Amino acid sequence: MVGKNQTTKMISVDQYGIKNAKVKYQLSSQELHNETIQKGQGVEASSGALAVNTGEFTGRSPKDRFIVKDDVTRDKVWWGNINIPFPTNMFDALYDKVVDYLSEKEIYVRDSYACADDAYRLNIRVITEYPWSNMFAHNMFLRPTDAELDNFDPEWLIVNAPGFKADPEIDGTRQHNFAILNFTKKIALIGGTGYTGEIKKGIFSALNFILPVYKNTMPMHCSANVGDDGETAIFFGLSGTGKTTLSADPNRKLIGDDEHGWTAENTIFNFEGGCYAKVINLSEENEPDIYHAIKPGAILENVILNEKGEVNFANTSITQNTRVSYPIYHIDNIQEPSIGENPKNIFFLTADAFGVLPPISKLTPGQAAYHFISGYTAKVAGTEEGINEPTPNFSACFGAPFMPLHPTEYGEMLSKKMKNAGVNVWLINTGWTGGPYGVGSRMKLKFTRAMITAALNGDLNDVAYEQHPIFGLQVPQSCPNVPSEVLNPKDTWKNKKAYDIQAQELASSFKENFKKFEEFANEEILSGAPIN
Repeated sequence: MVGKNQTTKMISVDQYGIKNAKVKYQLSSQELHNETIQKGQGVEASSGALAVNTGEFTGRSPKDRFIVKDDVTRDKVWWGNINIPFPTNMFDALYDKVVDYLSEKEIYVRDSYACADDAYRLNIRVITEYPWSNMFAHNMFLRPTDAELDNFDPEWLIVNAPGFKADPEIDGTRQHNFAILNFTKKIALIGGTGYTGEIKKGIFSALNFILPVYKNTMPMHCSANVGDDGETAIFFGLSGTGKTTLSADPNRKLIGDDEHGWTAENTIFNFEGGCYAKVINLSEENEPDIYHAIKPGAILENVILNEKGEVNFANTSITQNTRVSYPIYHIDNIQEPSIGENPKNIFFLTADAFGVLPPISKLTPGQAAYHFISGYTAKVAGTEEGINEPTPNFSACFGAPFMPLHPTEYGEMLSKKMKNAGVNVWLINTGWTGGPYGVGSRMKLKFTRAMITAALNGDLNDVAYEQHPIFGLQVPQSCPNVPSEVLNPKDTWKNKKAYDIQAQELASSFKENFKKFEEFANEEILSGAPIN
């Protein structure tokens, strides 16, 4: 699948305002790999993967993400500092500048689609300035067959021009980079940043509006896998909580690692055709599936190579957010097509750096909606500039930067689906135990895997539970292959009083964060708050 060009079809981009460009259409992954190296924009790692540096931006820029405010979005989008409005006339003027910039250039065009379920399929045309950005689109979106390409009709357009820099005073942006969604024209316009994540998250944000508003389907920032019994498990979590790692289970087939829809018919489908995983401190022992997916066809971002082309996964001199993208078929154990049925377990993953939350607890529907809307994890020292000690981090629906609607709309949708499907919801703390960051230690991955396996196998259905005195969560008192003393977080602390103080402080942070949602939340959701 990394070989010859898929198609010799020629296309024009004149209809998009791009004039006299040299169009390279639907190049294979290998061709784009080679072009990137020939242009001096990347090098080949010893694994055969392409290694690139994304430049000034090594992550998304949420403050520079905009949505055009018009008749389609005006009364539906939850406007604010997450969904920042952008005027229609300013969008049109900026779009004209970008396509004028791309005119006369060599550009790369790819037709692809999102949503593995054909009933929800979204055809996408991606126009990129750089070959490796186009290779990223090949990896991350679903790949049409040659027959499908013959009659391909794109519904959405992505225009990606990292080399174009906006003039904020004239163009209405905050700074020279931008990512703007226009739901009326169905365009994602990206400029001034080489970070490839803006490409995939642009379409994810679009689907987070389209699916609930028009398709009665819940979009989710989650990974998913399915067991031999046909039961699907869903894993929500912010970056660094283990979403990709824990869904890559050798005993279960991977549906996808980041973005899914949950239909009215109770099926789960992947939006994407690939994976985009963090590689900081990656090891073959702990994350074998990701480690072995780094081969020809994969793109490494912002990693450091030695003179032999070997990656130093511990080196974060460019960024903590080192990444790899690869097509999903680089994973051996995948579900084809990327669709699952019968969702039975949902896991909310949090890396609690305060060492307060239990490693596993069971949630009521009200608690599930409350924790889903809260979207808690913690930032630890060194992950961001200015972070010197653990800091609570709340991102609504475990993906606030990508959610155009009010978070309670997604929360109520989740509650209804949970009840209809009879789903168990678990809160999993992949963070610290025995004390906060700097005192305790990170929960062992083998224990987290054992707890998830026990939940999936039904081994926690008949064990004794105890209510957490502050958060009100139901904590199992025993779990196969996990020492019982690990299950109650307070028992792992030497200073029990210090635990109580820390737990109360975290509970207060939850309540303070939720104040902005209270007037929109129903009684069931409000009942899910910490009880003390």
